[in-house]
Amino acid sequence: MTRVLLVRHARPAAGFDAAPDPGLDPIGHGQADALAAHLGVQPPLAVVTSPLRRARETAAPLARRWACRPDVVAAFGEIPAPQGPPAERAAWLRAVMPLTWDDVEPRLLDWRTELLETLAAQPRDGVVVTHFVAINTIVGMATGDRRLVSCTPGHASVTEVEVAAGAVTLRSGPGS
Repeated sequence: MTRVLLVRHARPAAGFDAAPDPGLDPIGHGQADALAAHLGVQPPLAVVTSPLRRARETAAPLARRWACRPDVVAAFGEIPAPQGPPAERAAWLRAVMPLTWDDVEPRLLDWRTELLETLAAQPRDGVVVTHFVAINTIVGMATGDRRLVSCTPGHASVTEVEVAAGAVTLRSGPGS
């Protein structure tokens, strides 16, 4: 059994509709520091992060506290939105978020499969800094909910899951 703490990145300096890869704003940096203080009291865990800047910046204070280097794993990145102006990407996201996994295009199912397989392959307990839809995908797998969005993890929130033999169990956090 592997224990994984899923962390939604802290508050970014810009939204999905404004910039493709923003860092954190001042409040987000404070959230990342508070997260490191909260989680950092326990023995060090592996730290894994999405490649996007807001996730890497969220993971950085915790990695410093535990004197480790985060593993950057593409599978824990954002849902793959079409390329184009941020406003068009945001409109696309608003259109897909109410859907179920039965209603999405194959490339999104491929992303979901890769995300869940990567989660299941985590070799040891750890913290994974990721994104809203990724956390929803994992929580949905744990709860049997087929919607893309079934919970509302806040910025710098922690959702705890256990993974064993390919099964995901939700222990705490949004949706539990």
